[in-house]
Amino acid sequence: MTGLRIGPLLRHIGPTDATVWVETDTPCEVEVLGHREHTWTVAGHHYALVTVTGLTPRAAVAYDVRLDGQQVWPRPDSSLPRPTIRTLPADAEQIRLAFGSCRYANGAAVVGDAGYDDDALDCYARQLAQSPPEQWPHALLLLGDQVYADETSERTQQRIRQRRDPDDDTGPGVEVADYEEYTWLYEESWTDPHVAWLLATVPVSMIFDDHDVHDDWNTSQTWRQDMQATSWWAERITGALSSYWVYQHLGNLSPAELDELDLYQQLRTHAGDAEPLLREFASAADQEADGGKPARWSYRRDLGRTRLLMIDSRCGRILTDDERSMISDTEFNWITDQLPGDYDHLLIGTSLPWLLPRAMHDVEAWDEQLAAGRRGRRPARVAETLRRAADLEHWASFRDSFERLTSLIRDVAEGRVGPGAQGRTPATVAVLSGDVHHAYLSRAWWADDDASGPGGRDAERAPEHAAVFQLTCSPLHNSVPWPMKLAFRLAWSRAAERVVRRLLRVLGPVPEPSVSWERTAGPFFGDLLAELTIDGRRASIQVNRASRRREAAGLTPTARLELTSPTPARQPSAPSPRP
Repeated sequence: MTGLRIGPLLRHIGPTDATVWVETDTPCEVEVLGHREHTWTVAGHHYALVTVTGLTPRAAVAYDVRLDGQQVWPRPDSSLPRPTIRTLPADAEQIRLAFGSCRYANGAAVVGDAGYDDDALDCYARQLAQSPPEQWPHALLLLGDQVYADETSERTQQRIRQRRDPDDDTGPGVEVADYEEYTWLYEESWTDPHVAWLLATVPVSMIFDDHDVHDDWNTSQTWRQDMQATSWWAERITGALSSYWVYQHLGNLSPAELDELDLYQQLRTHAGDAEPLLREFASAADQEADGGKPARWSYRRDLGRTRLLMIDSRCGRILTDDERSMISDTEFNWITDQLPGDYDHLLIGTSLPWLLPRAMHDVEAWDEQLAAGRRGRRPARVAETLRRAADLEHWASFRDSFERLTSLIRDVAEGRVGPGAQGRTPATVAVLSGDVHHAYLSRAWWADDDASGPGGRDAERAPEHAAVFQLTCSPLHNSVPWPMKLAFRLAWSRAAERVVRRLLRVLGPVPEPSVSWERTAGPFFGDLLAELTIDGRRASIQVNRASRRREAAGLTPTARLELTSPTPARQPSAPSPRP
């Protein structure tokens, strides 16, 4: 009998439609709520993305999955609530979003390791399973590192040893090598019983980050050249992008976008194994950093009166000798095209934080200038070594891109584009990020805010400009050593900001950002998940921490912040809890 290998995952959700993703163990016809889709095949694996249409706005419909007419999910012995597809009206004002990043394997992979707290995603699933459906979030945003291709679990390493020799110096060792081994990571991560229920119950949107491929992925052109010189990297990046497209990217798209996606339509109708088609696409997508034809991984979601723009800040980087950009001009133009509309809140999802601790921002901006050869070849080599060793490759280390994104955010916040062009600015513009293995909330402002009133420049046109925030939450499940915690605590201190800036001025020029910001809460450590609650033009965020091991599983609120309450532009630093 045909069965499910992974899934179902509830992916896109709209007022009248939804998509449900599955991987099956043999080719078959997949049915969800009377809508059928035949599986297609990549590298011997079988997938389907079922589009469900004709739903009623603001409705909750329980669903099951049938393969060749036989119900295979939910299982008869399941004690978990029956998952439902919950639609929203196009003008919904009340939205709950959960978000986080950096989830290593699952709880079973680290049993006995005292460095790990409980898996926050697993704890959240258990909590929701005991709550009424009206308290479930409308969306789950996973902001990078859904799998760790370069830090595999013992279980995955055993499978690797059965397939190939990890001690072969010409290979990637116990890191994953290709598409097949990537499928093992997704199976390990997404088949934990409670997490599987969560992913089938709450619509989930995703974007990748470095560990989905390799630590330091696309840090610099020099890094790319070093990796391309190895015998195994070409197969690794092809498997990484191919599997990401299948397991993560497809479900981010709406049914209308899927209809216009040529590669997807080719796979659906391909008579045999479509792996060659996907490999060709993946190879071309990787070449974008070297100036090749762009492949867009960014996407947009509208959840009622909240707009989400998810931005790829990894694969779409431009790293040629004469250009260094976090995303291409084509991608920036796409972002600009998504800003007009009628919405109350703009969320920008990007795995890497836009605003870091100010001391870290200055170090990254300084290092970029040095690595570009501003002080000669030898300092450039030192800066490149430091960039890789300390992961100095966030938005701050792509100064032109940082300033361009900052300008776009300010234009929306102050009403020059977006809803403000129609007479009303959004209530908030918030950048949601992960990556840095702690959580913090920062509020941004511009130097001339005080000079011309709350709206800054063009204040008469937009007297009530949006509050602008950086909201960062990670990891969902990972071990954070104490030196890293100490480093981030120091980086957030005012003393570190002053000392670093004075030191860097001696070593070379430090670019001054056009935006100012200050921490309003955090840093928080542990396995964390954040919840963003939107009610009309009000918004608040709550950061939750998973229980420590050997305690009762659950999430504990660590901090809550009203984003739209009257707040002075400059906030005093919040006290930091002990790690």
